Amino acid sequence: MTGQICNALTIDVEDYFQVAALAEAVKYDDWSSMEYRAEANTDRILALFEQAGVKATFFTLGWIAERSPKLVRRIADAGHEVASHGYSHQLIYNQTPEVFREETIRSKGILEDILGTSITGYRAASYSITNESRWALDILSEEGFTWDSSIFPVHHDRYGMPGTPRWPHRLITDKGYELAEFPLSTLKFPGYTLPIAGGGYFRLFPYWFSRFGLGSINRQAKPFVFYLHPWEVDPDQPRLDVKWFSRFRHYNNLDVCEQRLTRLLGHFSFTTMSDVLRSQGVLDDSPKQATRLEAAGGLA
Repeated sequence: MTGQICNALTIDVEDYFQVAALAEAVKYDDWSSMEYRAEANTDRILALFEQAGVKATFFTLGWIAERSPKLVRRIADAGHEVASHGYSHQLIYNQTPEVFREETIRSKGILEDILGTSITGYRAASYSITNESRWALDILSEEGFTWDSSIFPVHHDRYGMPGTPRWPHRLITDKGYELAEFPLSTLKFPGYTLPIAGGGYFRLFPYWFSRFGLGSINRQAKPFVFYLHPWEVDPDQPRLDVKWFSRFRHYNNLDVCEQRLTRLLGHFSFTTMSDVLRSQGVLDDSPKQATRLEAAGGLA
């Protein structure tokens, strides 16, 4: 393993037909008619993590949790952290604040009812908290979340907040709330910031480059966050008829992803998102974390 830095291992629990890249082929109203593979694929990842002896954070979609409450309990019973991935996997900047708040409350409640414990962490669908939807951070704070991992400090056609901090930090929302934020990991080059945190990038880049890029973050004595989806270890999933670029984004190298993930677990140290945020001194578990700062001086 590379050094002693412990990194955040995260899984976004959603099914293949729910991703933004395939939205042109599957509408939300059709989800219930699609072949459901999320539970079996997540169990596959749970078995892999058990074998590797690692703990992770599972950002679980409310739509999935409603259909597979026993899966949510299995995740927690295995010692992993459960956090919210919203309810319907819609892009936040396409929602109104009212709809986002309603879905946030709904998905949080589903997970809390299943587990009987508070859910305080969040990740947006497709990292869709952008400059256009910063208001979502206020709603997260008001609804009891204390930490977030939704911001990708890159330029991208679907997400990104370029120029924002690259490392775990405490952010101040527009209304003056505090949240611990773990941005998705990147590599910094002159004039360009490259995503390196996982998902499609992990499948696109050769494994040696992912290992080098993630290792370079640890060599700076910083933790990285790695993410993957259950459908990414499922090369046998149904193929949907979408445009070539969406097809490339979604299906590229599915057949080697699980093997690469297994290698990654042997090369780096991993734990849950909350544990890494605490180790970095940016997550305060006291109730004060999500309260609005009272003094203007606190906004500096």
